[in-house]
Amino acid sequence: MKYISTRGHLGQAAKPEFCDILLGGLAPDGGLYLPEHYPQVTRAELDAWRSLSYAELAFEILSRFITDIPADELRAICNKTYTAEVYRHARAGEKASDITPVHWLEEGRLGLLELSNGPTLAFKDMAMQLLGNLFEYVLEKRAETINILGATSGDTGSAAEYAMRGKHGVRVFMLSPHGKMSAFQRAQMYSLQDDNIFNIAVTGMFDDAQDIVKAVSNDHAFKAEYKIGAVNSINWARVAAQIVYYFKGYFAATRSNDEQIAFSVPSGNFGNICAGHIARQMGLPVARLILATNENDVLDEFFRSGVYRPRKAAETHVTSSPSMDISKASNFERFVFDLVGRDPKKVAALWAEVDAGRAFDLSGSAEFARIADFGFVSGASSHADRIATIRKVYERYGVMVDTHTADGLKVAWQCRDEVPATVPILVLETAQAVKFSETIVEALGREPERPAEMEGMEKLPQRVEVMAPDVDLVKRFISAHV
Repeated sequence: MKYISTRGHLGQAAKPEFCDILLGGLAPDGGLYLPEHYPQVTRAELDAWRSLSYAELAFEILSRFITDIPADELRAICNKTYTAEVYRHARAGEKASDITPVHWLEEGRLGLLELSNGPTLAFKDMAMQLLGNLFEYVLEKRAETINILGATSGDTGSAAEYAMRGKHGVRVFMLSPHGKMSAFQRAQMYSLQDDNIFNIAVTGMFDDAQDIVKAVSNDHAFKAEYKIGAVNSINWARVAAQIVYYFKGYFAATRSNDEQIAFSVPSGNFGNICAGHIARQMGLPVARLILATNENDVLDEFFRSGVYRPRKAAETHVTSSPSMDISKASNFERFVFDLVGRDPKKVAALWAEVDAGRAFDLSGSAEFARIADFGFVSGASSHADRIATIRKVYERYGVMVDTHTADGLKVAWQCRDEVPATVPILVLETAQAVKFSETIVEALGREPERPAEMEGMEKLPQRVEVMAPDVDLVKRFISAHV
């Protein structure tokens, strides 16, 4: 499988394969990598995959995208990654060996796809644990090292650091918005004392941190000298890994491959739901992809109006679902590439507007008229909505959900009439409730339970550098610590 850029300017070089783009992050033209084509899944393959374990299914799907790692070695990486020992925090009554069990709220109609059973209790572990093992494999084969620069609004950072801590040849420099994450999220990241982990809190919003990552990635001389890599969902490997759980969720929620399914996905950076879009393009029978935002409703605005209007940091709301406090959705470019018929010139022109701080408007266009063909519907949630949803789910079903999953549930209920009554809806669980205990206490008047090994985490010594959101300051910090 070869890869292309959404902006189409890779020069005269041969199209790269997976291992080349794994270490690189952004394409040289500033675009995002995508496969030349989406592999198509046949009915016979769906039938054969239905009974596979998570690790076996991961191999079958990832081997369509990763053709430059020998099959037996890729299978070993999948088997090493997706184990009950790693994903051991399943909800009571669910089997850890299922990795991503479905917990039904309304049997056969509305369920939670548990994605937060990994070491940091967030769905980011599903892809990040694989990414850590892939990095280690490729770096060892090439006798290279890498300095990972990432940005997090909460969960990506801890998932990356837990996946990369102690990995040979890897350093992690993780940017986060100073004071904007929950106390649990900060403790998970900043309490790590590993020599290869560096936390930088920028005095701004997540978008400021993400802009720095992109700026450094686009400085090709610095990127080459300091071997800068990426773990944010601009890295295609993250999205590819997330495709797997859409298939697994479908098999868990349906009895035959004649049935359809709908997924409700809390989304800020569009990476999680982008994986669902690609699964659907591959042939997974997805009736609807329900996109849920919080008060930062840039994506909801686009799917309703055709206008993509990224906000400035000063316009971005600080909310109780902070991992979605994002106003520039990096992975949205991958979807727009498909929406405009995979025309890189159109994408480059649209993102020239975005990069200049302006909106683009596809309303009334032939491209926007195709939105229905991709199965998307959308909605937004507020703090009052998520408080009410957390209470409703706990009182009605005896289940405690985190704030982002509450957004997904609220919008799933809102869009329920757009999903046929015979089609199950799975809400992608974003994290476990303990990661946002302040809001859980506000909603329910009680602290959520947490794994025993995480008791007292907030009291551990923390190690973090606080600095202005300045590209040169970050570059100097990296150069001083490699």
